[in-house]
Amino acid sequence: MRWRGGRRSTNIEDRRGQRAAPKLLGGGIGTIVLVLVAMYFGVDPTPLLDGLQSGGQASSSGTRPSAEDLKDDPLADMVSVVVADTEDVWSEVFMAAGQRYEVPTLVMFSGSTRSACGLGQAAMGPFYCPADKKAYIDLVFYEQMRTRFQAPGDFAQAYVIAHEIGHHVQNLLGVSGKVHAMKQQLGKTEANALSVRLELQADCFAGVWANRADRARKILESGDVEEALNAASAIGDDTLQRQSTGTVVPESFTHGTSAQRQKWFRIGLSSGDPDSCNTFE
Repeated sequence: MRWRGGRRSTNIEDRRGQRAAPKLLGGGIGTIVLVLVAMYFGVDPTPLLDGLQSGGQASSSGTRPSAEDLKDDPLADMVSVVVADTEDVWSEVFMAAGQRYEVPTLVMFSGSTRSACGLGQAAMGPFYCPADKKAYIDLVFYEQMRTRFQAPGDFAQAYVIAHEIGHHVQNLLGVSGKVHAMKQQLGKTEANALSVRLELQADCFAGVWANRADRARKILESGDVEEALNAASAIGDDTLQRQSTGTVVPESFTHGTSAQRQKWFRIGLSSGDPDSCNTFE
């Protein structure tokens, strides 16, 4: 992936080296809200949305690294360039629709960190919090992609970021809120099916980003698309369940099968059109 010549985003928050203790919410004894949105481990994001507190704010904060700081950290530097590309792509898409794109912040953390949605932990992978409009990632996850999931490559890493930013786009468009409201009226199996559709749309939006970023800056190199498709396959619900338990339980899927995730990333990549990403029809 040709990322080194790209613009660096200023919407990066570095909390690496900090550790967050769980925050007690509510009165009396309180409850520890563990909000773990994980596109990679087949975990239902419902706990994240159910744990939202009106007006809740994250108590952790970090530094805003400069472009010079990032150049000393190649992995964080790459992340910053990818985030900048998503800003450019989605700003253009929203502008064409007569709307303004509200850019998110990407938080890099180590181990655990607080968000407006509760406590995020590295063990559960990257996640997006709609309450503070921030995406969170422990960069150690990229090593897990290479070793545990056999999904190496910088474009596979970029796909991870683009997927989480896809959830931000869904939040701005009101899709996430509608899905959450609908899930409250459904049984677990039907609610899981809606979660799958939401995740597949984020995969499609990641493909839209790749298409438009490549048109703008020629970022794709030979093998890059295969890297992303390999990552999408490695984190499909069926693949993860087969590896962990040897049994596939479709009614428990929350992110989609390997084939579905690949399919919708391809659709977004081929079209470059967010309107092609209607996974709810």
